[in-house]
Amino acid sequence: MIMENVTTMSGFLLMGFSDNHELQILHAFLFLAIYLSALAGNLIIIAITTLDPCLQSPMYYFLKHLSLLDLSFISVTVPQSIDNSLMDNGYISHGQCILQVFFFTSVAWAEVAILTVLSYDRYAAICLPLHYEVIMNPSTCKWAVIAVWLSGAISGILFTAATFSITFCRSKIIHQFFCDVPQLLKLSCFNDYLGVIVVSAFMSLMALICFTAIVLSYIYIFSMVLKIPSAEGRSKAFSTCLPHLFVVSFFLSTGIFEFLKPTSDSPSVFDLMISIFYSVVPPTLNPIIYSLRNEAMKGAVRKLLLGGQFIVKKTFSSYCG
Repeated sequence: MIMENVTTMSGFLLMGFSDNHELQILHAFLFLAIYLSALAGNLIIIAITTLDPCLQSPMYYFLKHLSLLDLSFISVTVPQSIDNSLMDNGYISHGQCILQVFFFTSVAWAEVAILTVLSYDRYAAICLPLHYEVIMNPSTCKWAVIAVWLSGAISGILFTAATFSITFCRSKIIHQFFCDVPQLLKLSCFNDYLGVIVVSAFMSLMALICFTAIVLSYIYIFSMVLKIPSAEGRSKAFSTCLPHLFVVSFFLSTGIFEFLKPTSDSPSVFDLMISIFYSVVPPTLNPIIYSLRNEAMKGAVRKLLLGGQFIVKKTFSSYCG
């Protein structure tokens, strides 16, 4: 069996949630339901922000890329975990683990970056409305998205190179449902993971800068919104800002806790649940949150699901992708 040769095998063994095969089957179907829900929700967001002429502003352009990132984020870990549970085999090859670390860290950072861009977009729209079209011009939008994806790729390369420069000589058992960097560090017998610490420190500093920018944006946004005389105007502004603030808070708080909490040889159910909150829940909830709090998106979703026709016009899409 794999357990007997776990030290000498070339890949790793993902322990997942349970050794009981019946519970593994239950986990597989629960994850499948979550994955299909995330897939459907994010594809709907991508479709309506592409087709509906009323959703061609910069905010929806960035939301489309957030949905693309959400799809990528949940697809990195969940399908592999479902397959392992159904096959009752937690083995993952060395190459698959490298790819999983690369894409997971790449998309995780890109999500932080796109959420930062969204906060600046909301700041410009609410606090500088007369200059909004100039600030968020087509070129700015394109370069912002390019920077998001490129920064994610650079983050993934740094984390992957540093992580797999480690010498793994202990039992290659990962107490997670995916190749988690903190868990991989525990497999080093020479404590030769200084590179990972340096990369983590650098990316943590960048994340702190992004978080500070988001907080400052919302301080200005809420101070401006409270000055709006009409209740309807305040409600409309809050309806687009509060969902974004919730997403940012949930994603960053669970992500920071996941990476800063001490790892243990036998993680509890709580540790595994935190990982789910960080890697699975946000991509699933994001489409629901943005749809429920935004009347324009709710109308576009109803039109799409009821078979309504979108009249594709070249408004913002003509100059912002």
